[in-house]
Amino acid sequence: MPLWTRTRRGSRQAREAAHEIAARHAAGVDLWRAGRAEEAMPIIEEALEGCRIGLGEDNPATLTVAGNLGAVSFSAGAWQQGLDLLAASVADRTRTFGPADPRTLTAVDALATAYRIVGRIDEALALSERVAVERSRTLGPSHPDTLTSRLGYALARAAFGDIEPALALLAAALGDAERTHGPRHEHVIALRANLAGCLALLGRAAEAAAELQRAATDAATLLGRGHPETEALFADLAHAHDRSWFFSIGRMAGMGRDRG
Repeated sequence: MPLWTRTRRGSRQAREAAHEIAARHAAGVDLWRAGRAEEAMPIIEEALEGCRIGLGEDNPATLTVAGNLGAVSFSAGAWQQGLDLLAASVADRTRTFGPADPRTLTAVDALATAYRIVGRIDEALALSERVAVERSRTLGPSHPDTLTSRLGYALARAAFGDIEPALALLAAALGDAERTHGPRHEHVIALRANLAGCLALLGRAAEAAAELQRAATDAATLLGRGHPETEALFADLAHAHDRSWFFSIGRMAGMGRDRG
């Protein structure tokens, strides 16, 4: 029986249980980030149960774990369950923190990404634009969270069929990111790779190949040549002249860990 099912809040055992829950959640997130979402799901589900029992439904830690469970479920292929959990996360955080709180925006951004992936493009556009505008206003255009949401908004525009506007959004974000973070930063690589995808979709194969080559080379330096993302970028490079290969762009643009 988990420690948190037999403790009272405020006791020494409860504090120990909180550490156990946090460790369990962290272990689940590590599995998720390693591409093992199916293994991560039951671990994070158990951590969420512990949070609800030990901390309450509206505790910030509970809401963080609940949001991550939605993203992990979606990543594991349980798309409807993931969407339901992510939508509930947005509603719960809006009620608890308010609509403009950074923690709420994190949940909105994750839901926008999920909507884009399943083809609910109108909803993805509305949500991702909202987050990009709000984060740009409060955090600045080059903050990592802002760059994530700017990328998400550009990808939603591309998925809607607005490739030229998406390319312009990516180019602007890439310029801001590179000036702030340098050329070999994960956000810079992600933006460059997806800019290349838009170029390929527009038939600008030579430019696409040049940008992909640079993104793949920088990823190899940052992550290692054998990293899955690096391998995927080099695979894209081999198909830079095939528009259909880039029909669903989004390289290095999946949902990230919710930090709260």
